[in-house]
Amino acid sequence: MPRTIWSGAISFGLVTVPIHVVSATEDHSVRFHQYHLEDMARVRVRKYCEIEDREVTQDEIGKGYEVSKDQVIPVLDEELREMPLPTAKAIEIQTFVPAESIDPIRIGEGYYLQADGQVAAKPYKLLRMALARSSKVAIAKFAWSGRERLGLLRVRDDVIVLHAMKWPDEIRDPSELAPKAVELTEKELEEAQLLVDRLTTDVLEGPEFTDHYTEALEKVIEAKREGKKPPEMPEQEAPTGKVMDLMAALEASVRKTREARGENADVHEMPKKNAAKKSAAKKTAKKEPAKKSAAKKTAKKAPAKRSRHSA
Repeated sequence: MPRTIWSGAISFGLVTVPIHVVSATEDHSVRFHQYHLEDMARVRVRKYCEIEDREVTQDEIGKGYEVSKDQVIPVLDEELREMPLPTAKAIEIQTFVPAESIDPIRIGEGYYLQADGQVAAKPYKLLRMALARSSKVAIAKFAWSGRERLGLLRVRDDVIVLHAMKWPDEIRDPSELAPKAVELTEKELEEAQLLVDRLTTDVLEGPEFTDHYTEALEKVIEAKREGKKPPEMPEQEAPTGKVMDLMAALEASVRKTREARGENADVHEMPKKNAAKKSAAKKTAKKEPAKKSAAKKTAKKAPAKRSRHSA
């Protein structure tokens, strides 16, 4: 069972739901320490007092705000916890909005909210079912780690999830990063859409969603532990240095996805617009025999003219 990160309550109008906050995710990354490569001794960061010229313990360290180089205001953890903020002890729901109205770039780390005892079970279930039936998410405010934050509450299975959110002024304007105006053909868009359709899946599971980097790193560590040579990366085709034609790249990508799924790579699903052009071309082709027969008649008459001219 994950440990409790924060305890408080969800404030939903006049309804209060006591809860514990636990992390919703796990970090499986391989961790490294810093070592002196010459003798492999551990390298550590020591906390030092500049005035007393000595190392200090964690109990002697606190927070401070630098007003100027000559004046620092000490701020105690107790003072931060006791600030006169309603969100210091509760997750205050402000409003409800459709989930699709929230830009994902504003959504951060996720936490599970656990009902604190049997007394909280009923109001917890009430809020969870109200969120599920409305198909909306709740926007709330809460105070953690010395600052007030914006949060998003949603339902996952039978549990309420809290996501930390960025404030509107914390999101940078991306307009200056957009590329300059370029022209795209309808055929390129159709081929890109076909590639999107081919790469569409309903579930984010499978070997392509496995952390292969951590697996490879563990193999390197195991090989070195056993005194073996670490596995080498397989050789990859070197880039040609040529700028590939966009249309050719799209068509090659579609072929590759078809082959990966065991489909016929030669079959190309043409859009309806192109299919209409094909049927029109067939109608034109049917009329060609008439032209040929007319040409034959002309060819038959030609020898008679030549014989009279020679006479």
